[in-house]
Amino acid sequence: MNDWNIQSRAHSCQACGRRFEGRQVYHTLLFDEKQEFKRLDVCEACWQAQYSEGGRHRKGFVSYWQGIYEAPPPPAPDPVRKETVESLLRRIMERNDPKDASASYILAVMLERKRLLKVKEQLQRDGRRVFVYEDPRSGDLFTIPDPDLQLDQLEQVQRDVALLLEHGLNPPPPPPDPIPEPAAGPASAVPATAEAAEPAVPQNPV
Repeated sequence: MNDWNIQSRAHSCQACGRRFEGRQVYHTLLFDEKQEFKRLDVCEACWQAQYSEGGRHRKGFVSYWQGIYEAPPPPAPDPVRKETVESLLRRIMERNDPKDASASYILAVMLERKRLLKVKEQLQRDGRRVFVYEDPRSGDLFTIPDPDLQLDQLEQVQRDVALLLEHGLNPPPPPPDPIPEPAAGPASAVPATAEAAEPAVPQNPV
């Protein structure tokens, strides 16, 4: 199973191809296709004609919900990218590195508490609990397995997440170690200059 999965809400009905309009009701079905979860977004007419009766009995069906389509806003200029909890979660999932499993789970929980993500479904897959989150603004889905963190692991994961939020996925390299001062050698018994030699004894005048 692909643990790292973001699926964007479709901008048109995936049954008839008609583009969604602002504030239009749409219906989402989620199917388990063994390797990943797959979503299907359909308009009201196609839902009534093809999916309202028997759609939940199709092979692999796991969940259904209804939403209101919001047209995506134009991208705002952002000359200085600032790492946020949401952007970090998206970048981690795009990186698809298994070592980030605990961090992605903590970030999703943080967004849920801020009501920026909503849990749409809790599933069991291969003996693991999987959360299906939705971003209500964009309609994007995030499928994130529960890493089953123990209490003695939680503090370290929270520190790791704090560092990721501060520095991003590409933290600056650590400063180089200071160059040690050369050790002073033993003083030489031989004078280094003529001035250091013993002064000459003056001769008696004739």
